[in-house]
Amino acid sequence: MNLNDMKKTLEKLTVDIDAIADPHVAAIQRTLFGLVEVLVEANAAQAKTIQQLKDEVNRLKGEQGKPDIRKQKAGVDAVASKHSSEADRKKRSDQKSRAKKTRKKNIVKIDRRVDCEVDKDSLPPDAKFQGYETRVVQDLKIITDNVEFRVAVYYSKSLKKTFSGKLPEGYKGGFGPGIRSLVITLYRDSGMTEPAIARFLKTFGIQIAKSTISRMITEDHDLFHQEKEDIVNAGLKANTYQHVDDTGCRVNGKNHYTHILCNPYFTGFFTRPKKDRLTLLAILCRSELKFKFNESAYELMSEFGLSALRLAELKKAVSSEILTNEQLDSLLDQLFPNPKKHTTNRRIIRESSAIIYYQSSEYAIKHLLCDDAPQFNKIAKYKSLCWVHEGRHYKKLMPFVRQHQVILNNFIEKFWDYYDALLKYKQSPSNEIAKKLSREFDALFSTKTGYPALDERIAKTLSKKKSLLLPLIFPFLPLHNNPAELGARAQARMRDINLQTVSENGTKTKDTFATIIQTARKHSVNIYNYVYDRVTKKFEMPSLANLITEKSSLENCPA
Repeated sequence: MNLNDMKKTLEKLTVDIDAIADPHVAAIQRTLFGLVEVLVEANAAQAKTIQQLKDEVNRLKGEQGKPDIRKQKAGVDAVASKHSSEADRKKRSDQKSRAKKTRKKNIVKIDRRVDCEVDKDSLPPDAKFQGYETRVVQDLKIITDNVEFRVAVYYSKSLKKTFSGKLPEGYKGGFGPGIRSLVITLYRDSGMTEPAIARFLKTFGIQIAKSTISRMITEDHDLFHQEKEDIVNAGLKANTYQHVDDTGCRVNGKNHYTHILCNPYFTGFFTRPKKDRLTLLAILCRSELKFKFNESAYELMSEFGLSALRLAELKKAVSSEILTNEQLDSLLDQLFPNPKKHTTNRRIIRESSAIIYYQSSEYAIKHLLCDDAPQFNKIAKYKSLCWVHEGRHYKKLMPFVRQHQVILNNFIEKFWDYYDALLKYKQSPSNEIAKKLSREFDALFSTKTGYPALDERIAKTLSKKKSLLLPLIFPFLPLHNNPAELGARAQARMRDINLQTVSENGTKTKDTFATIIQTARKHSVNIYNYVYDRVTKKFEMPSLANLITEKSSLENCPA
């Protein structure tokens, strides 16, 4: 009997368990259905492992493994296979009125006007002129702006030195600021590859090598790197809450992680080899990460599991309250001479002292919105979890028994109904409603459905009550981490197009322009004009960091 036959048989046997008169029979059916789910899941895991082993055997023989081709699904199965909970969230939200269409002629720049006259000989004798009817038609004309500079040259015989005139800012290596700005915009904002940019430029008569395009993309961007730092510094100070997430990337053939840090005013990108807590702290600190040893640090070490004996040894060995990374390495080598042992103790000491140092810095985050990954714990004073991410866990459940499918769908409905209640609370918060929602949370996530995997998932959600219900205390906090996930999606698109960065400079430049572009979009800044303004060093446009500061000061950000 295959899985389809088993499913049909179970559907014939399925009845409403709650309607069964004999509680003993009902309990037996629940148990059997639970065992079926466990066996089906175990069978799927074994089948996957067997296929992986077969593929490895084939590769060792010089052949290829089974190609990973996504199956085409339709109807209910296709919907069930999607793990995103975004659609469930949106369809229960109050329907927002669609934004009115803005007429193009109100926002499109008019470059020239042309009168379209009527052949008067074709008009009847009684036709009278009623005026003109305007129609705006957009078009684009790409032309070259090649310049032949006549550079004055003087020679001083006494000094044996030549003096030459200088080209305007932005003209370098045979190319002007327009091409430099366009190349950066096409690559970083439009997602075009270097060969595609080369073909585009040559189509319009620009003679340029691919290596030159590569240099324009990655080199001589110190000004933009500083702009990125200013954006992040201003963004962190502009708001009391920050979103954070990370996604995988490749650097010169090795796995790395791009960390996304954002709020309504900016989005910052940081690519690092790791995604642990120390890496995140180094990013957030905005300067050299140091390590602080005081009673708060010692209490945190004890909470993380450092023994009283090791803690006492550490207190005796510490000679200064704040240590640099090199000084801490020396201290840890003194306490734990064998580098292959006590790795957990080393990590606890390092992370705890780094957290306390960071929390005393001017950039310390008060409210952090994230998923429930462990590296985000203890970073901020308050950690708020994403409801959309939590809902995704329920979408990942794939019950085999039809009755369990019904139970799961019913619970998901209740999950998003509760989410909608939280949204309404944020609009009109009150202590009474907050207490009511807290009680409803306890009742909903204490439910026993009889579907073991779902009950386990519900219990896990209940354990996260404090972080999930933080908006009841701080109603200004969002209920989801979508802004950071959108930033992660932007990095994923870069990875899809270009696969990887190769050099350290290329990786740094990728993060810099991703930060500038995503932040510029939040402030409706034309990215080409912004890049051109910086390449020519005119600085006629205000910096994005200044826009962040001005906008945040005008808006009432909760403290």
